Amino acid sequence: MRLFTAIDLPACIEDALARVVVQLRPAARIHWSPRENFHITTKFLGEWPEERLDELLCALDGLAPRDGIPIEVRGLGWFPNPHSPRIFWAGVKAPPALPELARETDTATAALGISPETRNFSPHLTLARIKEPLSLAALRQEVARLPSDEFGTFVADRFVLYRSDLRPSGSVYSKIAEFVLART
Repeated sequence: MRLFTAIDLPACIEDALARVVVQLRPAARIHWSPRENFHITTKFLGEWPEERLDELLCALDGLAPRDGIPIEVRGLGWFPNPHSPRIFWAGVKAPPALPELARETDTATAALGISPETRNFSPHLTLARIKEPLSLAALRQEVARLPSDEFGTFVADRFVLYRSDLRPSGSVYSKIAEFVLART
């Protein structure tokens, strides 16, 4: 199983991002993410044996409780850079609690043998993947014409373990488990 952990978005933010994708899609023939795939990844776990799923669930459930995390989805950009991008994203602004969740997830899963992250945590929402070099001038013009790049705010009160199945049409994500951040 190919797995990752993520924070889901409320419907109002999904709606706002989906409207932007619909508006921008005609400007570039790139691989646009479907609405149902919008999320904020906190840890890509990679391949994991199904027979060890309970062990992973226990490790994730053991993360320290914390208050909900206020998150603002704002801004659009490119990874690794605007000159030769591979990812078109929406920005995520959050307090240190979000990178702490990512770091603690990394530590808990490293104890199970999952490779720890080597890059700094950079929260974002992938809106499209750019698989081959092509002119993005029209897309850049459409982005500049957007009336706003503010998509909303919410408080994340849980995170999710997802399974990712690779298909010719793109990745399909299935929710395996949810973990509440604040336990009372």
